[in-house]
Amino acid sequence: MVLKLSSNNLSGSIDDASFDSCRNLRVLELEENGFRGNLSFRFDRLLELSVSVNSLTGAIPSLVFVESCSLRSLDLSENLFVGQFPNEISNCKDLVMLNLSGNKFSGKIPAEIGSLLSLQSLLLSDNSFSREIPVSLMEMTNLSLLDLSKNGFGGEVQEIFGRLHRVKYLFLSGNSYTGGLISSGIHNLQNVYELDLSDNNFSGPLPLQISEMSNLKMLVLAKNQFTGNIPHEYGNLSGLQALDLSFNKLSGSIPPSFGKLSSILWLTLANNSLTGEIPVELGNCRSLLWLNLANNQISGAISPEIFNIGSNATEELVLLNRTDQTTYGFGQCAILERWIPSPDSPFASFSFYALSRCQVKRHNLLLERYPLFSALEYVFGYIQLRGNKLSGELKISMSQNLGMLYLDDNDLYGELPPEIGLLPLLALNVSKNAFSGEIPKEIGMLERLRILDLSCNNFSGEFPRSMSNLTELSTFNISYNPYIFGRVPSTGQLATFSQSSFLGNPLLELPSWMEDENRISPLMPRKDEGKEEGILERFLFAFVVSYPVFFVLSFLACLFLGNEKISALKSKKKLRGRRM
Repeated sequence: MVLKLSSNNLSGSIDDASFDSCRNLRVLELEENGFRGNLSFRFDRLLELSVSVNSLTGAIPSLVFVESCSLRSLDLSENLFVGQFPNEISNCKDLVMLNLSGNKFSGKIPAEIGSLLSLQSLLLSDNSFSREIPVSLMEMTNLSLLDLSKNGFGGEVQEIFGRLHRVKYLFLSGNSYTGGLISSGIHNLQNVYELDLSDNNFSGPLPLQISEMSNLKMLVLAKNQFTGNIPHEYGNLSGLQALDLSFNKLSGSIPPSFGKLSSILWLTLANNSLTGEIPVELGNCRSLLWLNLANNQISGAISPEIFNIGSNATEELVLLNRTDQTTYGFGQCAILERWIPSPDSPFASFSFYALSRCQVKRHNLLLERYPLFSALEYVFGYIQLRGNKLSGELKISMSQNLGMLYLDDNDLYGELPPEIGLLPLLALNVSKNAFSGEIPKEIGMLERLRILDLSCNNFSGEFPRSMSNLTELSTFNISYNPYIFGRVPSTGQLATFSQSSFLGNPLLELPSWMEDENRISPLMPRKDEGKEEGILERFLFAFVVSYPVFFVLSFLACLFLGNEKISALKSKKKLRGRRM
């Protein structure tokens, strides 16, 4: 008998009396409810129990693990349990998965866990277990996943981890480790598919020895203090599907050898001090769907080859979904949050699975982790290049999978290419650059576009009427483009945005009900409502009288917003024009 009552508003306690009459009950799922109190439920009949994401408290009594314990799966994660976990867990000989993550367990990890020879997944993250790791774990011949993240071990990485040669998924993030990465021998674990050492205090150069872990599919070294160059040898990890080196102090250029990462899906190098140009070789990574190089000091032009990413990702995604079906952990949800391209991306509006679900899901990064993907007919990726020193004109090659493009806060100039309207974009942000010319009317072809930010540029010409086709927009900003003129539609999606989306554009005619500079209520009609003035007259009058003032104000506004970068090339052109 199976009883699934997850994600409701159930409350009360969980004890034997609650299900005493259910003699044939074998699977009980109660996660994501409001149960409180202690757990006093003997495990003599159940095969699977999940009470994750409730408010259960107290210590786990040893009597729940009777000698006839029949459990195969036990999930107690995301509760308020305290104290030392009972040694009597050894009575559950058939246990395959044990998840204690997200509680307040303390003391030693029971050595008796090592006697559970059927155990495949052991998740103990986000607790206060002591540094002593039982040697008995080495005897567990089926242990595939070990998650000990966020236990605050500190000091050196324990040497026992380098001897767990059967482990495939090892997560040790958030432990305040300062060293021992090499001395522990972790780099000798040739069976490891996924290694997460993020959010620690490792320093010095990135360990070259990790490049010898030939079976790695995911490597996360983010949020440490690593310095120096990225070893070009990391490009030899041909099976790598995800590489996250973000939030370190890395310098130098991106190795061209990364172009050999033929299986890569995620490449995240954001928030470092990387310099140089984006290597053209990255265009060879046809499986690469998600590229995040934000907040570095990368310069030069953007090669059109970069837009080839994801052009041949299907095969790799199929392999990803067929990977080991063993329940496995993904460390903390922070990994997934770091891989979101931007806090204003379409992903940000979706609620993530509870922490326990981030930790305990089979290897499916698409349909299970991002519900948005399942709602679309195609899988799309993103390019995130925000906050660098990229310059030159933007040239785009066709891409069938590029869903989000973030180029804001750079030094790009020239016209926005009309080919941008042929991309399957959900989000486009080119703000805080020096783009000029007319806004391409082809943007109106992006019918799925949800985010559009063109603010703080030098766009000119008439406001494109085709933008009325953008019926899915939830975020829109065209502020501080003082040369744009014309009328903003008073109906449709564009009319739902406030005046803040149109600031610093003196030549634009806004709908009459929009708030003006004096913050007139939308319910109060403007004094000039109903007056018919010719577009040409308003344009000439505003241009002659307001142009100098609003140009200065718009420039200062963008400067205040952080756009202190002005294209050197455009500055030289203006100076030459004045001298002539």
